[in-house]
Amino acid sequence: MARRALICGISGQDGAYLAQLLLGKGYEVHGTSRDAGAGHFQNLARLGVREQVTLRSMDLADFRSVLQTLERSEPDEIYNLAGQTSVGLSFEQPVEAFDSIAIGTLNLLEAIRFRRMPARLYNACSSECFGDCSAAPATEETPFRPRSTYATAKAAAHWSVENYREAYGLWACSGILFNHESPLRPDRFVTRKVAAAASRIARGHRERLPLGDLSVVRDWGWAPEYVNAMWLMLQREAPRDYVIATGRSCALEEFVQEAFAEFELDWRDHVDFDPALVRPLDLRLSRGNPARAASELGWQPRCVMPEVAHRLARAEWDAAGD
Repeated sequence: MARRALICGISGQDGAYLAQLLLGKGYEVHGTSRDAGAGHFQNLARLGVREQVTLRSMDLADFRSVLQTLERSEPDEIYNLAGQTSVGLSFEQPVEAFDSIAIGTLNLLEAIRFRRMPARLYNACSSECFGDCSAAPATEETPFRPRSTYATAKAAAHWSVENYREAYGLWACSGILFNHESPLRPDRFVTRKVAAAASRIARGHRERLPLGDLSVVRDWGWAPEYVNAMWLMLQREAPRDYVIATGRSCALEEFVQEAFAEFELDWRDHVDFDPALVRPLDLRLSRGNPARAASELGWQPRCVMPEVAHRLARAEWDAAGD
């Protein structure tokens, strides 16, 4: 029989790419959102897999809802990708961020324990948990120093996974993923914002692009490659946490430069600094060391900067031409 996967948060970028990957491997895929009946699931439709997925309504912050969904789907693998995804938004909606991420993950773990399910759980952690990585690229042993409510919630979820793994023997692991992009990113994310503006300006639109601090340094990868790492983690004999990154970091300024260069534009002619876009706290330097994933999972990133920026810019151009 085909293995059955439950993707919590299937409507997002990672959820859609993961659904596509698992369907290609012969899985029966179930996916959740808070209101599956009202959702458009545009990312699934864009990838051509909307009709191949069984969609269910579930609120991770509601234990009864989580329990019922697990009973109805009986998954072999569970991928927890749900919860608030924006660092910036977590400063404006801190309680929602913490509830949807930390409490949601705890409800999922407790429901698996309560039902004594043999399912394997992947939990989406975040590089934001590390804080600034000035001393050295972050590894699985680097201490957490979260600098936002989003990161604090992700750290709490990470430790809950480890506690349930050790205390109750649950097969559960966390992927500590650094930034990973694709055309499915919501347009509120800076990478999509930059790529879209560059494409519009290249088509003749007269506009200025307001941005915050261009000196922040990030490790940007390609989302379809990162969801493959999630799957690889659940194929191991024993659960273990992994950092997933490209190992190459660069400033946001370089990302902007490369996105505009795709259209032979000089970004300095089109970008303005907007202090309102600077976060109350932000990471100066984010960089990861994916050596464990390479040696134990055989996972290697193929698309890194500046190719990530060029792919995003070209995708915006192609989409506008439809």
